[in-house]
Amino acid sequence: MDIKHYMQDVGKAARSASRQMAKADTNTKNRALSAMAHAILRDQDKLLAANAQDMAAAQAKGLDSALLDRLALSAKGVAAMAEGLLQIAALPDPVGEVSDMNYRPSGLQIGKMRVPLGVIGIIYEARPNVTADAAGLCLKSGNAAILRGGSEALLSNQAIAACVREGLAAAGLPESAVQVIVTADRAAVGELITMTEFVDVIVPRGGKGLIERVSREARVPVIKHLHGVCHVYIDDRADLDKAVRIADNAKTSRYGTCNTMETLLVAEDVAQMVLPQLARIYLEKGVELRGDEVACSLIKKMLAATEEDWSTEYLAPILSVRVVKGLDEAIDHINTYGSQHTDAIVTEDYTRARRFLREVDSSSVMVNASTRFADGFEYGLGAEIGISTDKIHARGPVGLEGLTSQKYIVLGDGQIRE
Repeated sequence: MDIKHYMQDVGKAARSASRQMAKADTNTKNRALSAMAHAILRDQDKLLAANAQDMAAAQAKGLDSALLDRLALSAKGVAAMAEGLLQIAALPDPVGEVSDMNYRPSGLQIGKMRVPLGVIGIIYEARPNVTADAAGLCLKSGNAAILRGGSEALLSNQAIAACVREGLAAAGLPESAVQVIVTADRAAVGELITMTEFVDVIVPRGGKGLIERVSREARVPVIKHLHGVCHVYIDDRADLDKAVRIADNAKTSRYGTCNTMETLLVAEDVAQMVLPQLARIYLEKGVELRGDEVACSLIKKMLAATEEDWSTEYLAPILSVRVVKGLDEAIDHINTYGSQHTDAIVTEDYTRARRFLREVDSSSVMVNASTRFADGFEYGLGAEIGISTDKIHARGPVGLEGLTSQKYIVLGDGQIRE
């Protein structure tokens, strides 16, 4: 295959489709989403069979457990993909929304209108559910999408793509509005991230290596997060039963996700009461603990943490633990070593909770909740295109609004500028 020629054809088709998608009405887009969801549920067995082939090939290649976890698709996962599409259909359509209309002294009325970004390129590893989520979000927000999944999920992604195309056709929308790249050749990524004439924004979802490459080589604007070094801080005014549940879930619910806790911070006044209890839970579940000097003195089976541990996203059953003097030291640690992804405090002190919310510089900041809730589905976005730790355009889980921008609109009645 001539990759450059193939990608140019994909880009041209996407640009043409984006113009049709921008003017599609809400009912048409919702019909497409419903048809996609129906096709996914109907073809559950086909999707699971394709995923089983991908999983077998990935295991044979010796891919790591975190990637295998993200690659695996279950009947529950298939149902969640369909439910995500239906939730997106139920959300308000952001396209065409007019806001901030004001009259100027000239008599002009000036405001803003929300509009699609155009063509969105999504590059992702494993996670076949991204194919459905990205298609649905881009469709509802009036964009065209070019999806480039990883080679390890090629069969899964193509099976889901067939359902997506069926939904588009059922609603009379161009099938090229969502294109899934059919080649695993990495050169396709190089073409996609430099096609400024056809692509308006790139969203990479995957490992640090992929995101670093895209950030370094892309000529198209990128919405990204590099890694998820998430924290839970247990304050000395925390409900300790609540703290144990949250800290357990934040780490052991799933190990391979970007919203999994990687560092636990505990106030010194409660460390002796809560750390032994948590350590028993973690060790029973096979989590390796790495702590500072104080934490190691309390938990004999804890290894000594290195400076590198505090800024590491493990994506594995490994947890860093540090005992801090209090809120100030916890906030300083998070802002020094964190990745501005998701951080949580467990406390019953309202004033401390407000300070944590205000002073921790992350895209999601939580009080008395597990970091695992940092997810577009849980935030009511229906799904997410990814999580952004950037500060410009979109931050946090990126849903419909994050896939649009605003333009100024001006209403006049013959005014001319003197």
